Amino acid sequence: MSQMMHQNPSRETYLGNPNVKRDGVAEQWTQESLLEYKKCMDNPVYFAEEYVKVISLDEGLIPFKLYPYQQDMFERFNEHRFNIILACRQSGKSISVCAYLLWYALFYPEKTVAILANKASTAREMLSRITLMLENLPFFLQAGTKALNKGSLEFGNNSRIITAATTGSSIRGLSINLLYLDEFAFVEKAAEFYTSTYPVVSAGRDTKVIVTSTANGIGNMFYKLWEGAIQEVNEFTPFRVDWWDVPGRDEIWKTQTINNTSKLQFDQEFGNTFFGTGDTLINAETLMELRAAQSLRYIEQGDGLIYKEPEKGKEYIMCVDVGKGRGQDYSTFTLIDISVKPFEQVAVYRNNAISPLLFPSIIYKYATSYNQAYVVVESNDQGSMVANGLYHELEYDNVHTESAIKANAIGQAMTRKVKRLGCSGLKDLLENNKLLIKDEQTILEISTFVGRGSSYEASEGNHDDLVMNLVMFGYFAQTQFFNDMTDINLKEMLFKQKMDEIEADIVPFGWVDDGSEYMKQLVDEENTKPDWYVDFEGDDTNWG
Repeated sequence: MSQMMHQNPSRETYLGNPNVKRDGVAEQWTQESLLEYKKCMDNPVYFAEEYVKVISLDEGLIPFKLYPYQQDMFERFNEHRFNIILACRQSGKSISVCAYLLWYALFYPEKTVAILANKASTAREMLSRITLMLENLPFFLQAGTKALNKGSLEFGNNSRIITAATTGSSIRGLSINLLYLDEFAFVEKAAEFYTSTYPVVSAGRDTKVIVTSTANGIGNMFYKLWEGAIQEVNEFTPFRVDWWDVPGRDEIWKTQTINNTSKLQFDQEFGNTFFGTGDTLINAETLMELRAAQSLRYIEQGDGLIYKEPEKGKEYIMCVDVGKGRGQDYSTFTLIDISVKPFEQVAVYRNNAISPLLFPSIIYKYATSYNQAYVVVESNDQGSMVANGLYHELEYDNVHTESAIKANAIGQAMTRKVKRLGCSGLKDLLENNKLLIKDEQTILEISTFVGRGSSYEASEGNHDDLVMNLVMFGYFAQTQFFNDMTDINLKEMLFKQKMDEIEADIVPFGWVDDGSEYMKQLVDEENTKPDWYVDFEGDDTNWG
């Protein structure tokens, strides 16, 4: 059917492009072309496979033959308003959406399609793919082009496709019928963008949203939308494309790819693995093994959770991070049982509205109940007020003091050095299974604690107040004071574990046949007395 293309007179073309029909050209319809037009209008899969052409790296310009999962994607786009696709790299998700967007704009008049990517250049690249598809369509399928440039494409049916970068103001004020967000997990300030953009598409009853991306860590807006779709708490319909869905990819291909890169890189690029796909402090394997536990009870109107009640004779450490109490950063504490191996998280508290004036009373209450727990307060800014309030006003003595000489040294300042050592200590503790984390919010923060420059902090849209409790613990666990307090030398303990692992990995020699058993057998045979031997007294023959 794609052979129905005819010669295109120059007067019918757009700005001299012989492959693009200009607006206002009357089409000479035949029975055959009418039937083809209806088939294409009714079925985007038929339209794509019969008439769309794409560039192949190996073969150049070729007809677009959809894989089964790409056909399923088209059907989902038609059936549902909100679609979210998690797909491995190089699976053809973007080119598939481009073909669908062209079909939508050609056969649905007066529609506005917006392509938004993390960079405007990426969005324009997708429009160039759509333009290539348009140039290879027969004229009877083209709607006539009014405008065509690097940033937009407008048809004679008053439908148009526009491109922009994902910024809060990129499409504000426009009426969008179909919004496509490409590689949304990699968009900076995605939550802010989505909040400002959603009203643009939510006003219409038939508007559509298509979101595609590979995984890029947890906690970002794409991850939240995907998890919401999986749990059926939002309107999005999830669709997943794994590496084995792509024809030609099998276990041999996987092995070769891992050998040429690494297991971690394979998981990031092709594994659709959210954990560890960002530049996280803790490695992917450890993150995937973290499991939240069910809390025993809530405390402080739900701001805290108890995972284990205090036990007589046990020692506890409470690490405290102080926020401003203005609804932004959280004031938090984490209680850790240091009497067990591995160390164990037993309680957490998290509140972003509590005043630094009131926080010491909360700390005092739970530190006291957990056997007069040793309290390490981060003393920067408001932290100094909390540390001094706890020590001087509430007269809680078991508070860490940074220096016995310096004035106002109650608590521990979070300097660059302390944070660096604390991050290193926390990484060692978690990756060597020396610290058991039970709290779900803490696990989320650990999983979104990523590298920024030479340090680590929460990824965009997330918090790190609970994980900073653990960073403080990671630092404190390396100090001589902790060693004296617990009789545990963390560095020596981790070193011993590494050495044990190395020794366990050494292949044993097993049994080596040195011939001694064979020689012994020969000697035994030589020294065996013959059956005819008669032992005469005084015989000095040596028979062994």
